[in-house]
Amino acid sequence: MNTCSCSKSDLTLVDKVLEEYAGTPGSLIAILQKAQAIYGYLPADVIYRIAEKTGNSPAKVMGVATFYTQFRLEPVGKYMLMLCQGTACHVNGSERIAAAIQEELGIGDGGTTEDGLFSVKHVACLGCCSLSPVMMINEDTYGSLTPDKALSIIREIRAKEVQG
Repeated sequence: MNTCSCSKSDLTLVDKVLEEYAGTPGSLIAILQKAQAIYGYLPADVIYRIAEKTGNSPAKVMGVATFYTQFRLEPVGKYMLMLCQGTACHVNGSERIAAAIQEELGIGDGGTTEDGLFSVKHVACLGCCSLSPVMMINEDTYGSLTPDKALSIIREIRAKEVQG
C-alpha cells in the first residue's frame, strides 16, 4: 500500500490506538475518534496509517471521516466558536452576530484564524433556545448575545492569551 507523506505526524501515537483495537471488527469510528482526540483533527498521514493497519482502503477511511460531521480534516483553533443558526437564534439576530465575528476575526464559517487561536463553525442548534442568540466557545455557553457582546467575549479571550 502507498503511504502518504502529506504531513509529518507522530504516527506512534495513533499506532497505540490501533494496537488497542487490533482485531476488533467495526472499530473504525472509535479509532478515528481517538485519533482526532490525539491530533485535534485527522491528518492525511494518520488516515493512511489507519487504513493500512485496519486493512481498509484509504478511500473507505476517508469516506467515514467525511461522512460524519464530528470529524475534522483540518486543524482547528484553540478556541472553537460555535454560533447557533437555529430558528430562535436566527430570528433574534444571529446573522448580525456572524457578520460581526467575521469582521473581527477575518474568517467565516469553517475558518480558522491565522494565529490558530479561533475557529468558527455555524451550527444548526445548540439546544439553548431560551438564551438566543447563543454561541459556545469550547465548553462555555454565552447567551442573549448582541454583536457587541460577542465581540467583547472574543476580545477578552484574545487579551488573556496575549497576557499569557
